Amino acid sequence: MEIRLAETAGFCFGVNRAVDMLYKMVRDGERVCTLGPIIHNPQLIADLEGRGVGIINEPSQTPEGSKIVIRTHGVTQQMIDSIESLGIEYINATCPFVMKIHRIIKENSLPGTVTLIAGNSEHPEVQGFSSHCKGEFFVYNNAEELENLLCRTDEMSKNEPICVAQTTFSIKEWEKCSKIIKNLCTNPKIFDTICSATHERQKEAEHLSKECDVMIVVGGRTSSNTAKLKAVCEKNCPTYLIETASELEGIDFGGVDLIGVTAGASTPAGIIKEVLFTMSEILNEQTTNTEEMSFEAALEESLKAMSTDQKVLGVVVGIAPNEIQVDIGRKYAGFIPVEEYSNDPTADPSKELKIGDELNLIIMKTNDVEGTIMLSKRRYDSIAAWNDIIKAQEEQTVLEGTVAEVIRGGVLVYAMGVRVFIPASLTGLGRDEELDVLLKTKVKFRVIEVNQQRRRAVGSIRSVLREERKAAREAFWAEIAEGQVYTGTVKSLTNYGAFVDIGGVDGMVHISELSWGRIKHPSDVVNVGDVIEVYVKALDLENKKISLGYKKIEDNPWEILKRDYPVDTVVTAKVVGMTTFGAFATVIPGIDGLIHISQIADRHIAKPQDVLKVGEEVQAKITEIDFEKRRVSLSIRALIEKDEDIEVEAEEAAEEIAEEAVEEAAEEVVEEAVVEAAEEVVEAVEEAVVEEAAAEAEEATEE
Repeated sequence: MEIRLAETAGFCFGVNRAVDMLYKMVRDGERVCTLGPIIHNPQLIADLEGRGVGIINEPSQTPEGSKIVIRTHGVTQQMIDSIESLGIEYINATCPFVMKIHRIIKENSLPGTVTLIAGNSEHPEVQGFSSHCKGEFFVYNNAEELENLLCRTDEMSKNEPICVAQTTFSIKEWEKCSKIIKNLCTNPKIFDTICSATHERQKEAEHLSKECDVMIVVGGRTSSNTAKLKAVCEKNCPTYLIETASELEGIDFGGVDLIGVTAGASTPAGIIKEVLFTMSEILNEQTTNTEEMSFEAALEESLKAMSTDQKVLGVVVGIAPNEIQVDIGRKYAGFIPVEEYSNDPTADPSKELKIGDELNLIIMKTNDVEGTIMLSKRRYDSIAAWNDIIKAQEEQTVLEGTVAEVIRGGVLVYAMGVRVFIPASLTGLGRDEELDVLLKTKVKFRVIEVNQQRRRAVGSIRSVLREERKAAREAFWAEIAEGQVYTGTVKSLTNYGAFVDIGGVDGMVHISELSWGRIKHPSDVVNVGDVIEVYVKALDLENKKISLGYKKIEDNPWEILKRDYPVDTVVTAKVVGMTTFGAFATVIPGIDGLIHISQIADRHIAKPQDVLKVGEEVQAKITEIDFEKRRVSLSIRALIEKDEDIEVEAEEAAEEIAEEAVEEAAEEVVEEAVVEAAEEVVEAVEEAVVEEAAAEAEEATEE
């Protein structure tokens, strides 16, 4: 008989985040209460209540000095407003996937729109969705209800409804509903809001239930997620929903060869382990009643065979390069050989110990002749450490240790004083990577196998890395949106594009998105290992595919042309091609313009080659730009005609200047002649006056 546990069983990212947050607050001594149960699991709720975490239904019930933690399913906007109006401090542990749906409804819901919500109207998650609807909203639980709703309310189907689903809604039912909406509604906005973890969990449960004789679903009976898992499995084989391991006693496993186990998103790992352990005991009772000696007992027996096996407390009285002297309260002098001090070869007693330190030891050998007792700290530590290692394996605890050695087939990690072997295939490194990169580094790992008799432990770094990557991916998919910008690393190149790692998830930049110009291969722009800035161009959440963009709008040559090269701009263009009707020349990188044959010269030419040649740079004027058709017209002739016009204008200007000079000269000559004539007249008048005066004087004298 075999038990097979689903890989996706247990806490999802959102639940794990909320529970860890709550337990940390309790450990830090904070007074906490939750607004409704933090998750739908009575055992975990009972444990939290035992630690002083209360459950309230209204913010006004909050004990003085306590903080409120919002449950993973979220609450209504009105509830948040009430908490804030009362001035109560709160921590929002709502699942990021649920918060994303809140944002979708807020951004798309208008007073005149209708929102269709797939889910249970009584579920707190759905109630939270509806609180963000600005217009009418309707909740339906299956495809039949939806069809009746749309047929009954014909006007609603014409209002371009917004369509979302509860994160734990059945994938198959959602597919049916989506088809109905597309057939009966006008331009619906359908958002895929079912949690990816829920999708994977249901998909794996369906596959596992087809292979197994019996399925055990572990989780709270009030959990929507767990109930849907049961519904998925019971279509394929007998299925039992249990909350605790004690409920297994009433199940008959007779004639069963393969048992499948899965668990809801709100089921703690401890309950799953308890169920698996109890099932193993039930199955073992059916096969054998023999009991093996425990590892501790086996180790104790082996120590007895070689020593007195007495555990004593020693006080350090001296430290030498080869041994540590201790006082164990007897007449014999006690000493610890340096090789019996620690399992860690890097341990240095002279740095770690001081006189007066107390050590737990085991007596290895007594020498009555010399009056000495040889002791071992290393072997005493081994018993305690191995007990911890066994417990860590049973509980799948994540341990941390230092890689001390690289050996054939893997590495040795020292943790809690025990040497754990990590096979190369479980280090998390690629096949071509050297194990030496891990030497002397701290790593996280799980113990996956313990051989108690041989004192051999095997661990896996990869399982921890896989879990961390999974959590990171879930957080990534919960927050990613179109238009977001990421800094990523180019992982690989193909003929059609480049794959870029943007934080544990790969997206593809199509070759057409790498450059505004024509390129033959992605390597013309980027290389493997390059760190580049990209943005999310499109998302396929169902198939987990991301299309990325790399080229930026400000680098678009047509935008540069519009900004810097208006019509009538003169450019230096390089001839890149010839046709019977003209020549093509590069205006700026990425844009070629046409110089029509009539615009190449100021005279008739038979063909462009009579004047131009490929590779030649010419001065040309931009005469027309058609941004819609992406066409640019150039003219060399316009510049030639402009030069001729300048010459004509210069000649006309010279003639005008000459004429003005002549006129000015003539005016000066006339002016001088007039002045001279006037002067002569004045002189003649003066002479006549003088002569007349002289004559009158003579006449007077004579008289």
